[in-house]
Amino acid sequence: MSKAILKKSLKRLLIAAASLLALIVLFFVIVYTVDVVSSKSEAKKIESYGQLVPVDGKQMNVLIEGNGDDTIVLIPGFGTAAPALDFKPLIEQLSPTNKVVVVEPFGYGLSDETDKERTTENIASEIHEALQQLHINRYTLMGHSIAGIYSLQYVNQYPDEIKAFVGIDTSVPNQVGSDDEIPIESIGTLKKMGIFRLVNKLQGDIYVGLPFDEKTKEQMGYISNKNLNNDTTLNEMKHFNDNFEAAKQQVFPKQLPLLIFVQKNNTEQLDWIALHEEQIKQSDRGKLVLLDGDHYLHHTLSKEIAEGYKQFMQDQNIK
Repeated sequence: MSKAILKKSLKRLLIAAASLLALIVLFFVIVYTVDVVSSKSEAKKIESYGQLVPVDGKQMNVLIEGNGDDTIVLIPGFGTAAPALDFKPLIEQLSPTNKVVVVEPFGYGLSDETDKERTTENIASEIHEALQQLHINRYTLMGHSIAGIYSLQYVNQYPDEIKAFVGIDTSVPNQVGSDDEIPIESIGTLKKMGIFRLVNKLQGDIYVGLPFDEKTKEQMGYISNKNLNNDTTLNEMKHFNDNFEAAKQQVFPKQLPLLIFVQKNNTEQLDWIALHEEQIKQSDRGKLVLLDGDHYLHHTLSKEIAEGYKQFMQDQNIK
């Protein structure tokens, strides 16, 4: 091959590489621009629900439904963008006979973000302050997923207020993956680039087949794009390992009525049921209920959860 042909081939290769790089840069510029423009547009479409409560100098959103004598406080799992909307199927089952209070922690739903570290202690005390502001002093604490970790701190810190704890496929201190390293900086960068909006778009309707109307799904989509991996929840990720480790030193009080609904077939956590059985043994008034569903049991089995809760409270004679 002559030098002239070699130089010509090299030039073409460099042009192709430069063109490819330009396309990649253009792609990310478009993704970023779409995210910025869409975020501003969607912010105007988000409809308020619940009420804002002053907590630690900021505003925490709380939704209250129902007027029953028994009060249930619902706490979401990690990354649930709009808890009050996500819990809607369960609220509809519980609210006819109970007062249901959904607390959206900082960084979730319509609540403000916060710079305060997302330790279990801070999260628990902020939720408690919101309830105090609303004069809610006696209630069942019901939580999904990682709320199981935060609730261990909560029920031990405020034992006189808690009538019972109900877990919905709750996290446990010794679960597999609780000490995994999370690439928080990379996730934060992808968030700023608008990549997660693109991923959400490519996923399509993740609520297909679930009991949510179109308007609710639309609102959850808007709030998800706003909240997913925001600075507050990234800080919560940062504290995952420490929060799980701290939870290993805590158990549910022996006299606390404890009802835990658990996913029957967890293929990722093979000892999932056994870990929850160990928690049930911590209580003299504990019960484990296995349900055939995915991690978000309250999406598809809210009726079973509501009925199971009602029966448990009657069996335990809790008023």
